[in-house]
Amino acid sequence: MKALVLAGGSGTRLRPITYTSAKQLVPLANKPILFFGLEAIAATGIREVGIVVGDTHEAIRAAVGDGSRFGLDVTYLRQEAPLGLAHAVLVARDFLGDEPFVMYLGDNLVVGGIEAFVREFETERPDALVLLTRVAHPEQFGVAELGPEGELVRLVEKPANPPSDLALVGVYLFDRHVHEAVRSITPSGRGELEITDAIQWLVDQGRVVRPHLLTTPWIDTGKLQDLLEANRIVLEAMERDVRGAVDDASRIEGKVLVEEGAKVVRSTVRGPAAIGRDAVVEDSYVGPFSSIAAHCEVIGSELEHSVLLEGARIEGMRRITDSLIGRGARVAHSDARPVSYRLMIGDHSDVAVP
Repeated sequence: MKALVLAGGSGTRLRPITYTSAKQLVPLANKPILFFGLEAIAATGIREVGIVVGDTHEAIRAAVGDGSRFGLDVTYLRQEAPLGLAHAVLVARDFLGDEPFVMYLGDNLVVGGIEAFVREFETERPDALVLLTRVAHPEQFGVAELGPEGELVRLVEKPANPPSDLALVGVYLFDRHVHEAVRSITPSGRGELEITDAIQWLVDQGRVVRPHLLTTPWIDTGKLQDLLEANRIVLEAMERDVRGAVDDASRIEGKVLVEEGAKVVRSTVRGPAAIGRDAVVEDSYVGPFSSIAAHCEVIGSELEHSVLLEGARIEGMRRITDSLIGRGARVAHSDARPVSYRLMIGDHSDVAVP
C-alpha cells in the first residue's frame, strides 16, 4: 500500500499567515501539522508516500526532505493549480499505479492515528473506505447520507440543506477503481474535481464503499479556532520536558516543554505549553495551551491559548489570548501620547482591540 498526502492549496482561511508559508507547515506544539500526518502514515508500515504540492512546494520540500526522518520514501508530485482532491489523484496516477492507497489531507489532525483504518481496509477489502465524524455545521463539509443498514447512500459537497451531520474526514482509502472514478466525473460548480463526486461514482457503479464513524477527535486546521483547538489537543498529550534554562525566580507548572537553548526568566509558565529552541520568556506569564516557537521573545507580557510562530516578539502586552502571531511579527505596548493604535496589518487579518 502507498500513501498520497495533499500539501497544495492556498490556505485562504489562514491568511495572512499563509501568504508567506504553507498552511501544512503551521505548527502544533511547535511541530508542523504535516509532520503529524506523515508520522501517522509511517506508523501503519507504509513506506512509499507521494506528496502533492503546489505553489508552496519549495517550503514543503525543505521541511520534509526525502522523508527518511520519518522512515518514509517521499516522491513530490506537482499540481499546477488547486483543482480539487480528485484532480490530485489524477496527478498521482503514475506514482500510485494499481496499488491501494491512503489519501491524507496534510492540514488535518486525526487523534490516535490511522493504523486501525488501514488494517480494516486490508482485512475487509472494500473498494473504498471513508471516515466520517459528526459535526455542528455540516454545510461546511462533504456530507454523507447513510441507509438503514448503515451503508453509504449519497455524498454531497457543502450542501445548503445537509442530509445528515456526518462529515467526511480528510482521510480516504482506495483501491485501483478510484482512478476510473476520477476520470469519469466533471468539475463542480466551483471548478474543481470533487472527491465526493468520485466516491459517489463508485457507489453508483455498485462498488463497495465502506463508511467508518470516527470516535476520536478529527480537526481540519484550516481556520484559526480549529488550529488553536488542535494545538490544545496536541499540548495536552505531551509530557513535561524542561531542557532549557529556568531561573530560580520562575515557576514551571504542569506539562511544559522547554526546549534546549530556551530561557525562562522571572516568569510563570503554566502548562500544557511549549517553548521552542532559543526562545526567551522574561518577566511574563504564559498560560495553558500556548505554543511559543523557536527564537521568539515574550517580554513583560501575558499570553494564553495562542500560537507564536518563529521569531515573533511580544513586549509589554497585558493580555493576549486566542491568537496566532506570524513569523517575525512584533506586538508591543507603547506609552506614546496621544494614546492611539499603530497597526501594520496584512490582507485578510483579524484584529480585536479592547
